[in-house]
Amino acid sequence: MDYSELKYDVEEFESDQDKKLPQPPLVKNAMRKESIELPKNFKDLSIHSDFLEIINTRHSSRVYTQEPMSLLELSYILWTCQGVKQLRGKHYATLRTVPSGGARHGFELYFACQNVEGLQPGTYHYLPMEHRIEFLNPIDKVSDVLSASLCGQLWALKANVIFYFSYIPYRTEWRYGNLAHRIALVDLGHVGENIYLASTSIDLGTCGIGACATRICDEMFELDGENEFIIYSQTVGKVDRKDFLKEKSFYEFVEKEGL
Repeated sequence: MDYSELKYDVEEFESDQDKKLPQPPLVKNAMRKESIELPKNFKDLSIHSDFLEIINTRHSSRVYTQEPMSLLELSYILWTCQGVKQLRGKHYATLRTVPSGGARHGFELYFACQNVEGLQPGTYHYLPMEHRIEFLNPIDKVSDVLSASLCGQLWALKANVIFYFSYIPYRTEWRYGNLAHRIALVDLGHVGENIYLASTSIDLGTCGIGACATRICDEMFELDGENEFIIYSQTVGKVDRKDFLKEKSFYEFVEKEGL
């Protein structure tokens, strides 16, 4: 085969970047006038340093103790999955704690807070450039709203926080055109795994959730559902290692059905 004659799909379109069109903003502007500074004294946390142990003990947790989470613990998780380490150029790209194709970082991070020391229960938006959070709204009838947003998964309501990741398509489309969504799906895996590893490193539990009711989630965080919409969710909360045995009951159907 003469590989010189092959045409690849990446060559079959001209991106908006190629057309010299303006680059979209690297991050979303603040939605409120006031924000809350997050602590970064992560050395004060008891962080496991044995990477192989973290990898081997990482698992999805659906049972939470409902003990309060500290603001420092929340700050650590936010930093490890979306924190900005460096800005390239004046506004060309952000280098973050998680990889992204072309450093496009097409996600915004929101969360519903239920039990974090010093924070009012409600919805929040993470501001990665400043490593700050902004309070959006209190949640009335918390269990009803959150349960509906996660398609009735009641176990998630006992987590301290529930992360919701939105996708802003044009951030990646500007460079990758019709390949942007392939890039975004890979990037989402990077983000979710960072949360798993970071949570495990400080004895927190987490579980990724793909079953999100997009319209309800978008309303929770004031998103238009077209230029920005929720695509993924992940719980984070306090756990007891002994409760891992309870997790096994989640897969009892495997033994019953002989799968």
